[in-house]
Amino acid sequence: MALSSPGIGSGLDVNSLVSQLMALEQRPLSLLNTKEAKFQAQLSAYGSMKGALSSFQSAVASLASPAKFSAVKASVADATVVSANAASSASPGSYSIEVQTLAQAQKLKSGTFATTDATVGTGTLTIQFGTYSGGSFALNPDKSAKTISIGSANSSLAGVRDAINAADAGVSASIINDGSGYRLVIASKDTGQANALKISVDDDDLDDSDAAGLSLLAYNAATGGTTNLSQTVAAQNATAVIDGITVTKSSNMLTDAIDGVTLTLLKENGTTNLTVAKDTTGIKSAVEAFVKSFNDLNATLTNLSKYDAASKQASILTGDATVRSVQSQLRGLFNTALSTAGGGLTTLVDIGVTFQTDGTLKLDSSKLTAALNNSAKDVSTLFAAIGKPTDSLVSFVSSTTETRNGSYAINVTQLATQGKAVGGGDADLEIVAGVDDTLSVTIDGVSASLTLAAGTYTAANLAAEIQSKINGASALSSAGISVAVTNAGNVLAVTSNRYGSASNVVITGGTAATQLFGTPSVTDGLDVAGSIGGIAATGSGQALTGAGDAAGLKINVTGDAIGDRGTVSFARGYADLLDKLVGRMLENDGLVDGRMDGINASIKDLGTRREALGRRLELIEKRYRTQFTALDAMIASMTQTSNYLQQQLANLPTAGGSNS
Repeated sequence: MALSSPGIGSGLDVNSLVSQLMALEQRPLSLLNTKEAKFQAQLSAYGSMKGALSSFQSAVASLASPAKFSAVKASVADATVVSANAASSASPGSYSIEVQTLAQAQKLKSGTFATTDATVGTGTLTIQFGTYSGGSFALNPDKSAKTISIGSANSSLAGVRDAINAADAGVSASIINDGSGYRLVIASKDTGQANALKISVDDDDLDDSDAAGLSLLAYNAATGGTTNLSQTVAAQNATAVIDGITVTKSSNMLTDAIDGVTLTLLKENGTTNLTVAKDTTGIKSAVEAFVKSFNDLNATLTNLSKYDAASKQASILTGDATVRSVQSQLRGLFNTALSTAGGGLTTLVDIGVTFQTDGTLKLDSSKLTAALNNSAKDVSTLFAAIGKPTDSLVSFVSSTTETRNGSYAINVTQLATQGKAVGGGDADLEIVAGVDDTLSVTIDGVSASLTLAAGTYTAANLAAEIQSKINGASALSSAGISVAVTNAGNVLAVTSNRYGSASNVVITGGTAATQLFGTPSVTDGLDVAGSIGGIAATGSGQALTGAGDAAGLKINVTGDAIGDRGTVSFARGYADLLDKLVGRMLENDGLVDGRMDGINASIKDLGTRREALGRRLELIEKRYRTQFTALDAMIASMTQTSNYLQQQLANLPTAGGSNS
């Protein structure tokens, strides 16, 4: 009969014997586990190195853009008189500023009404903006007229107020009780003399100028005009004297009085001084972050690969070829002097950044400050990928990874132009409502239809009316499209504000098209054309993009003339070079990922080998148990035979005994 538990029949400890034998057999499995643990540790170490490289790349990327070095700041001595902000295009300088007048928005008031429910009248109100001068009214070409319908449902004082506010006509309306009654106050939303109001009325009582009905809201301060509203605040321009030069603007915000500086006038009859200077604070912070980030990266690489001689203990990546390659490539780049774009700096030592004996960087802040304050030095060329044109009307826009260092000659064979349509004869200056008041245009490929306000115009006012209606068309304004409408001897011209081959103006129809433009002459815009570095460049609008060694180098060409336009020197600074170097290290199949992929492949291979070994150990253990079970059974059988023989021998007669 077979034994149910190994060892019972023989007394052998079969389980213990098998366990000990299997422990010996499992030694290769332990070696695989040890190898995998080492690989996992290496994988974690590479993850730490990858994170440190990524952090370093972020720090250098902030220094790789030319915009980082173009920031300027504006400060005023008396912030109650003027506030100021400076754009990167502003030039350093000092200015004296005297504010004489602040810009005002015109406000008009009506006569008194007994209640806010009192009926005003019905009809339409047409609100226009412009300038009163010498007894005449000149339309503002940048403001479109707006007509507001007043019906019986909103004919009360409160109803008229609400209708005006709902129309978004560039004015606001309110009701004020001055003690003698309720007055309607209409105010222009924009300041300046060119935003004075002209309110025309088409009164349902058929008299548009009397002191009854909707005509009560008529206002035209030109000679012979009706002024049933009275002015409480005059439209007024802002006036300031900057370095002895009088500047007049329609707004208290002056955006073009000083190039690149926005001034906000705050107090009349005040004086102050303005200082515009390079903003070095942000640059210093970025350079400090750059140095710290490199030192953090260096500490990570050192800790992962160092050997402790005292404890004779190696780190997980001691002697690792990938770590050595990363360190070698970084230090090699730092130790290579740059070919600059004219900034007068060639190495980081020039701004106080030096290597220490332990491989870290150290920043001398005083030397960096001196370099930033030296007008003969351009720190941006030491870090960013930047181009420096010699022509003031040529500006560097951008570059790509294909752009190579060098100085490239610029030659312009064609300047960018704007599309335009010029009338074929004198324009008819009278617009009749419902007869010849519509115009359809296509500007830069976008179509719009508009209705002109009826009336008899001067040529200048008609040009202003057309411009305001075109620029006010939602289809055009939402696409960022605008035009300038001018007249020369009563001949109208519409010019797109865009440059290049995509710029065009077409008068497509409308009842006013023929009387205003006749058969217009249409000229499409042209892209700038020329070469960079002697190789034909691609023009788009005012932008030229190079080819060959200058591939991806984009510049803007404005004004001046065709022919040679100087040179543009392009070079990559340390930040740009480091950004791209680290980027290559971190990209898929790059230096670091390639090594991590290899480790993951090794771990996967160990898993495959472990599974195969596991299956083999199962068979070995099964064989051992089968063999010991057979041995156990054999010993049990032999023991049983031995016991039987002993019993038989014990029962044999004793030698020499007697028989009875």
